[in-house]
Amino acid sequence: MKVITANDLCSYEEYERQRESFRAKIIALKQRRRISVGPFITMVFENRETLRFQIQEMIRAERIVDPVKVQDELDVYNALLPLPNELSATLLIEITDEAMMKEKLDQFIGLDHGEKVAVAADGEEAFGEFEGGHSHETKISAVHFVRFRPTASMKRAIADLTRPVTIRVNHGGYRQEVPVPGSMREEWLADLNGSHNT
Repeated sequence: MKVITANDLCSYEEYERQRESFRAKIIALKQRRRISVGPFITMVFENRETLRFQIQEMIRAERIVDPVKVQDELDVYNALLPLPNELSATLLIEITDEAMMKEKLDQFIGLDHGEKVAVAADGEEAFGEFEGGHSHETKISAVHFVRFRPTASMKRAIADLTRPVTIRVNHGGYRQEVPVPGSMREEWLADLNGSHNT
């Protein structure tokens, strides 16, 4: 996928004018790219448009106008773009009960190490590779960035809607597996083929 540059962004003022229509479009896109894996884990598979939206929202929220700071945001989010034959996702550990937050979150310590999160297709698994720096022995972030590299035969299975494709999380007592809907598989194929370049 082509990297996002400053030329792909609207000015702060222009974005403010377009924000509602842009947000509506991205919300619809994210619905096709969002999946819940059990009660506490949600994954949003990112592409150029979802990340461009995140950058515009950051610029808006923090009122960033300095080109150097804009470039900093571009660098952070471009690092999350999927490479060819790769899927890239934001993984959210969603705990809404404030009183139980730390206790529940602590149960996920170690999720980002080893073969805990996988895309399964055609009898094969592509295990998630987590970006480092979001946890240590006693603490884990609620937000992670994960990459998957399905094999060519897995990609064929993803394209064939008669064949099952699942995402599974297997960590301690949290064992969940969900089927990946056709609409998300279409999005994945576009990512794996590098089709979302506009």
